[in-house]
Amino acid sequence: MMVFWHICAMLFQQAPHSLFMVRPASFGFNEQTASTNSFQRSIEDDQANVHRMALKEFDTMVALLKENHIELVVFEDTKEPVKPDAVFPNNWMSVHEDGKLILYPMLTQNRRQERRPEFVQMLRDKFAIKDIIDFSSEERNKRVVEGTGSLVFDHVNKIAYASRSERTDESLAREIAQRLGYALLIFDAADQHGKAIYHTNVLMCVGEKFVVLCLDAIRKDEDQELILNSFSNTGHKVVAISYAQMESFAGNMLEVKNKKGEPFVLLSQQAFNTLIPGQIDAITQFADLLPINIQTIETHGGGSVRCMVGGIHAPKK
Repeated sequence: MMVFWHICAMLFQQAPHSLFMVRPASFGFNEQTASTNSFQRSIEDDQANVHRMALKEFDTMVALLKENHIELVVFEDTKEPVKPDAVFPNNWMSVHEDGKLILYPMLTQNRRQERRPEFVQMLRDKFAIKDIIDFSSEERNKRVVEGTGSLVFDHVNKIAYASRSERTDESLAREIAQRLGYALLIFDAADQHGKAIYHTNVLMCVGEKFVVLCLDAIRKDEDQELILNSFSNTGHKVVAISYAQMESFAGNMLEVKNKKGEPFVLLSQQAFNTLIPGQIDAITQFADLLPINIQTIETHGGGSVRCMVGGIHAPKK
């Protein structure tokens, strides 16, 4: 087992070297997803104004990432069909270091329209994509796994973490993990009202050497023990966050490396503001925190910085 771990450590990197994003054309509150996403807020505001503010936040985020030498591929959304959640592309596609590109099945109809073959082709043109594995037909079987929202990957140790919900089907999650050669660690997680948390990446982030995790949301002792034992075995430092911090998207982070190989942890300004000094110190031992103000996108979309970026692990051509 130790030999296998060292092989994985040499071959796979936890932090992606590049990111993909989608500049939205029709951002707004998504009625179709609201029943399963308690983080969305329907606030009275002019739709055109909401979209305008979201675009400003998106463009500011892109500029900040580029300023810190983080490589990006930015796609432009189309106005038709209307796709209010197009800004969250990590749910329909993931790009892996061994050249696999996975397409995922989505719960709602207007989110299924986000999958764009031209985006896939653009990535194939730039990166060494060897195998496209399309699970989207599982939508007909009402089996859904929404990408790296549903599956939080530990790429070095080849473990996929997943919390059960309407957007994360356990049997399909096992199939996807197996296809990637990963072990699946699945558990239950609920918000303060007992409702299943819609995406795993809202309550946890796995970095190279640290984990941010809302343990309070994992209510079964056996699930907590399973997860904590796993992180102990992989040598991750666990940074525990509260329910209140999770609800401010403090679990929705992503570690990435820039062109110089420097590690950054992306998170929203709202999430950063909730962190206490000890938590900040624990994370910044391993990477610099890069807070980004996306208040409009968080409020109306119910997703945060991690949801807005997909990691590209495949080598460049």
